[in-house]
Amino acid sequence: MQLNLLKAKIHRATVTHAELHYEGSCAIDGRLLDISGIREYEQVHIYNINSGHRFVTYAIRGEEGSGIISVNGAAAHCAQPGDLVIICAYAEFDEAEAAKYKPTLVYVDGDNKLTHTNHSIPAQAA
Repeated sequence: MQLNLLKAKIHRATVTHAELHYEGSCAIDGRLLDISGIREYEQVHIYNINSGHRFVTYAIRGEEGSGIISVNGAAAHCAQPGDLVIICAYAEFDEAEAAKYKPTLVYVDGDNKLTHTNHSIPAQAA
Protein backbone atom coordinates (compact mmCIF):
# COMPACT_ATOMS: atom_id res chain seq x y z
CA MET A 1 0.00 0.00 0.00
CA GLN A 2 1.18 3.52 -0.80
CA LEU A 3 0.50 6.35 1.66
CA ASN A 4 0.33 10.01 0.63
CA LEU A 5 2.07 11.95 3.42
CA LEU A 6 3.12 15.53 3.99
CA LYS A 7 6.60 15.95 2.50
CA ALA A 8 7.17 19.60 3.38
CA LYS A 9 5.36 22.78 4.30
CA ILE A 10 6.05 26.48 4.54
CA HIS A 11 3.82 27.66 7.37
CA ARG A 12 2.05 31.04 7.50
CA ALA A 13 3.88 32.67 4.59
CA THR A 14 2.65 36.10 3.54
CA VAL A 15 1.53 36.50 -0.08
CA THR A 16 3.56 39.32 -1.63
CA HIS A 17 2.06 39.29 -5.14
CA ALA A 18 -1.04 38.01 -6.95
CA GLU A 19 -0.34 38.18 -10.69
CA LEU A 20 -3.44 37.20 -12.68
CA HIS A 21 -1.79 37.60 -16.09
CA TYR A 22 1.46 35.78 -15.25
CA GLU A 23 1.89 32.16 -16.30
CA GLY A 24 0.19 30.05 -13.62
CA SER A 25 2.24 28.88 -10.67
CA CYS A 26 3.44 30.07 -7.29
CA ALA A 27 6.81 31.82 -7.15
CA ILE A 28 8.51 31.01 -3.85
CA ASP A 29 11.73 32.52 -2.50
CA GLY A 30 14.43 30.09 -3.70
CA ARG A 31 15.95 29.90 -0.25
CA LEU A 32 12.64 28.68 1.19
CA LEU A 33 12.38 26.09 -1.58
CA ASP A 34 15.87 24.80 -0.76
CA ILE A 35 15.24 24.69 3.00
CA SER A 36 11.87 22.97 2.60
CA GLY A 37 12.98 20.52 -0.08
CA ILE A 38 10.15 21.60 -2.38
CA ARG A 39 11.42 21.37 -5.95
CA GLU A 40 10.78 23.81 -8.76
CA TYR A 41 7.76 22.61 -10.81
CA GLU A 42 6.62 20.35 -7.96
CA GLN A 43 2.89 20.31 -7.27
CA VAL A 44 1.95 22.30 -4.17
CA HIS A 45 -1.29 22.68 -2.29
CA ILE A 46 -1.91 26.17 -0.94
CA TYR A 47 -4.24 26.84 1.97
CA ASN A 48 -5.28 30.48 2.39
CA ILE A 49 -5.70 31.18 6.11
CA ASN A 50 -7.51 34.49 5.46
CA SER A 51 -10.14 33.32 2.99
CA GLY A 52 -10.28 29.55 3.46
CA HIS A 53 -9.51 28.97 -0.24
CA ARG A 54 -7.59 25.75 -0.92
CA PHE A 55 -6.01 25.27 -4.34
CA VAL A 56 -3.34 23.32 -6.19
CA THR A 57 -0.63 24.72 -8.46
CA TYR A 58 3.13 24.22 -8.88
CA ALA A 59 6.17 25.94 -7.44
CA ILE A 60 8.56 28.09 -9.41
CA ARG A 61 11.78 29.51 -8.05
CA GLY A 62 11.75 33.12 -6.90
CA GLU A 63 14.80 35.23 -6.18
CA GLU A 64 16.78 33.88 -3.21
CA GLY A 65 16.31 35.93 -0.05
CA SER A 66 13.58 38.09 -1.62
CA GLY A 67 10.74 36.77 0.53
CA ILE A 68 8.56 36.48 -2.57
CA ILE A 69 5.39 34.41 -2.45
CA SER A 70 3.58 35.22 -5.70
CA VAL A 71 0.34 33.45 -6.54
CA ASN A 72 0.01 33.56 -10.33
CA GLY A 73 -2.49 32.90 -13.11
CA ALA A 74 -6.00 31.72 -12.26
CA ALA A 75 -4.86 30.98 -8.69
CA ALA A 76 -4.41 34.74 -8.20
CA HIS A 77 -8.18 34.83 -7.67
CA CYS A 78 -7.61 32.72 -4.53
CA ALA A 79 -5.07 34.93 -2.72
CA GLN A 80 -4.23 38.60 -2.35
CA PRO A 81 -1.07 40.34 -1.12
CA GLY A 82 -1.04 40.25 2.66
CA ASP A 83 -2.92 36.94 2.94
CA LEU A 84 -1.33 34.25 5.09
CA VAL A 85 -0.94 30.88 3.39
CA ILE A 86 0.34 27.42 4.15
CA ILE A 87 2.19 25.85 1.20
CA CYS A 88 2.38 22.04 1.29
CA ALA A 89 3.94 19.34 -0.84
CA TYR A 90 3.07 15.67 -0.50
CA ALA A 91 4.83 12.45 -1.47
CA GLU A 92 3.94 8.77 -1.63
CA PHE A 93 5.63 6.31 0.71
CA ASP A 94 5.30 2.61 1.25
CA GLU A 95 4.59 1.33 4.77
CA ALA A 96 8.28 0.86 5.66
CA GLU A 97 9.29 4.33 4.41
CA ALA A 98 6.32 5.93 6.16
CA ALA A 99 7.24 4.39 9.49
CA LYS A 100 10.58 6.26 9.48
CA TYR A 101 9.65 9.44 7.60
CA LYS A 102 9.50 12.95 9.09
CA PRO A 103 8.37 15.97 7.02
CA THR A 104 10.32 19.21 6.74
CA LEU A 105 8.37 22.04 8.36
CA VAL A 106 9.52 25.59 7.61
CA TYR A 107 8.32 28.54 9.67
CA VAL A 108 8.65 32.14 8.53
CA ASP A 109 8.01 35.61 9.93
CA GLY A 110 5.84 38.35 8.40
CA ASP A 111 8.56 39.11 5.82
CA ASN A 112 8.84 35.43 4.80
CA LYS A 113 12.25 35.12 6.45
CA LEU A 114 13.07 31.80 8.08
CA THR A 115 12.49 31.69 11.84
CA HIS A 116 12.99 27.95 12.40
CA THR A 117 12.42 24.47 11.04
CA ASN A 118 11.07 21.31 12.60
CA HIS A 119 10.25 17.72 11.65
CA SER A 120 7.12 17.20 13.72
CA ILE A 121 4.02 19.10 14.75
CA PRO A 122 3.34 19.29 18.49
CA ALA A 123 0.34 17.34 19.72
CA GLN A 124 -2.78 19.48 19.80
CA ALA A 125 -4.10 19.94 23.33
CA ALA A 126 -7.78 19.51 24.08
